[in-house]
Amino acid sequence: MIVITGATGALNGETLTHLLEQVPAAEIVVVARDTAKAQPFANRGVIVRYGDYAEPASLPAAFAGADQLLLVSSSDPTADAVALHRTAIDAAVTAGVGRVLYTSHQGASAETPFGPGRDHAATEQILTASGLKWTSLRNGFYMHSLQWLLGPWQETGVISVPADGPVSWTSRADAAEAAAAILLSDGRFDGPVTLTASQAPTFEEIAGIASDVVQQTVRFELLDSEQWLSNQLEAGKPEFMTRFLLGMYEASAGGFFAGTDPLMASLIGREPQSVREYLG
Repeated sequence: MIVITGATGALNGETLTHLLEQVPAAEIVVVARDTAKAQPFANRGVIVRYGDYAEPASLPAAFAGADQLLLVSSSDPTADAVALHRTAIDAAVTAGVGRVLYTSHQGASAETPFGPGRDHAATEQILTASGLKWTSLRNGFYMHSLQWLLGPWQETGVISVPADGPVSWTSRADAAEAAAAILLSDGRFDGPVTLTASQAPTFEEIAGIASDVVQQTVRFELLDSEQWLSNQLEAGKPEFMTRFLLGMYEASAGGFFAGTDPLMASLIGREPQSVREYLG
């Protein structure tokens, strides 16, 4: 039995779609806070159960019978993600789950300026202490984030950032497919597993790629962090989210997203999507 949280979202929803190509629907359980959103899966024969990380009592029954539990990380930047993850892992212990697969992130570290990276590192420590078998899917930084991290470059012709460094921009669809392959690997992967695209361009390099794609110059601009923050706030961006994103840029400059790994290409049987393909 494979139990999946977060399947009503984009990442684990795509993983579930891949699993259904190879696993009988009756051997898959979807755990959702809003079970109505999971009705399309129920219509295909998938078992749907209610469960919410914020309601500890709901989770042991939701995870019952799981040989493998795909545990999505909290996506709410205002939540105490580590506390929510601890609750879910404690419930997995109570339910006797065979293995937890946690959707982590490349650059998981207590030292990273990017808040979610610190949360992922803390969660991996909780998994280590839990006594459970576990796999941490350290996905590369999701490619679709470029929609807002590059700013309105199509209109301005400028990519302005407060810090720059290499990032292994990774398609969420590729990460989902790789996760399905790992779930079907009979426990071959243990502990942290890095799943990234094959290249890690800097924002400056992306400006060059964008110039090639649109056939006109896209200028790169490295701003002082305070100037960048001021520009964002003047443009009406919420201060909390602006400072949250600043941590990402600073982490890129610190090399936290720089590494690439051939494993994803091996798992999905092709080269992962590149930034050039995404922008094109």
